[in-house]
Amino acid sequence: MYITTFVEDLNTPAVALCNKDFLTDAKSAASGKGMPSLRIVPENVPCECNIIQDIEVGISEVIDDIISALIQPLTDEEKSPKQKDLEKLPRISFKGSIEEVHRFFYKRGWGDGLPIIPPTEETVREMLIGTDLPADYVVGKIIPLLGKATVEKIAINAVMAGALPTHMPLLIAAVEALMDPRCHFGTYEVSTGSWSPFWIINGPVRNDLNINTGTGALSPGNIANAAIGRAMGLIIKNIGGARKGIEDMGVFGNPGKYSMVIGENEEQSRWEPLHVENGFKTEDSTISLFFPNSFLQVWPYGTDDKGILRGVTSNIIPGRRGLFCLMLTPHHAKILAQKGWTKKEIANYISEYARVPAYRHPDYWGGSLPGKMLQHPPLNPEDSMSILWKSEWIRVLVAGGPGAFIGLLMGGSQSTIEWVTKKVKLPANWNTIVAKYKDIEPTKLYY
Repeated sequence: MYITTFVEDLNTPAVALCNKDFLTDAKSAASGKGMPSLRIVPENVPCECNIIQDIEVGISEVIDDIISALIQPLTDEEKSPKQKDLEKLPRISFKGSIEEVHRFFYKRGWGDGLPIIPPTEETVREMLIGTDLPADYVVGKIIPLLGKATVEKIAINAVMAGALPTHMPLLIAAVEALMDPRCHFGTYEVSTGSWSPFWIINGPVRNDLNINTGTGALSPGNIANAAIGRAMGLIIKNIGGARKGIEDMGVFGNPGKYSMVIGENEEQSRWEPLHVENGFKTEDSTISLFFPNSFLQVWPYGTDDKGILRGVTSNIIPGRRGLFCLMLTPHHAKILAQKGWTKKEIANYISEYARVPAYRHPDYWGGSLPGKMLQHPPLNPEDSMSILWKSEWIRVLVAGGPGAFIGLLMGGSQSTIEWVTKKVKLPANWNTIVAKYKDIEPTKLYY
């Protein structure tokens, strides 16, 4: 759709073809690019089809529609489309019990399936103490709706997610990360690939917010990890307008979209932390982002450095080349560091030795999208091909608790995608706010 709108911008008539099940998604994409009246022809060619006969049959069925869409003069509405009037609600949209509020929000499509905290004037006002920015400050416009992510709207969704005011600086920085074109949010937000934003927090703010960096960091149970990720999911949906089955066309979906937040265990790592790798100072607090859709936990093939790395390179999926995050427990990181391995050397090793025979590689069979082939296959199908041929795609994260498992998070294959890290800007009275919310931690009884 983006290519079609680009062609139309050049004053060249263009018609977009899309599978009939993606018509609403296509219309939203065109509208997001400022062309709500772009002509779209729905067809029945199976998604990602490379069977020529099926493609020819599907196109033949709609060829008359394509010709008609190209030659018919534009209507007055198409020449000057009117912006749809979104329903305007009063500032106070509903009053009732907590259960009634939750059901009202859910039926309006503002929830995520879990109960919400009602965003009252009082709770939103309290959330706003977490930033020095004015409530009407626009952090960015989130596609496809191009909704204005004002500080107040971010705060409203934060309240709904059960976040704390201390989470606001991270949420604002996270929206800034989404707006960075290097992360290709506009693709992964609505793709069939069910990509989930994976948020990595570094710097002193981890301890201020009690971010879990250890055992079960990606599990439920920690308010910061859970609420920050959930709030971003609500922000993407409610402000950006990415609705499941309409714009967000993830085939299977992804539980990570509820929340996928972790902090790096900098204290137990012998290497420089992720944000320093990405050009920030040690004392800076940051949030990093990439979009994986696959997460594996594997055993190492031995307890020494060779066994750990072999366990990694032998389990990387050939079909998931692109950004890659290797999660090492502090124990595994210690073993590798003692043997002289740096994060960069580990990335180079994975890039070189995570290989498969060419006949098992998607590029050998033309499995990449047109124009997206990342490397040319060898003539001999038995020769090997690299899965992650750019070591710059790879990051090593020290996190997790005691145990032998290794975490592999695999992202998308856009050739121009990069890791994105944003600095967290704290309000002037940060220490006072932290002191107010620092002790909100669960009490555990042992039995």
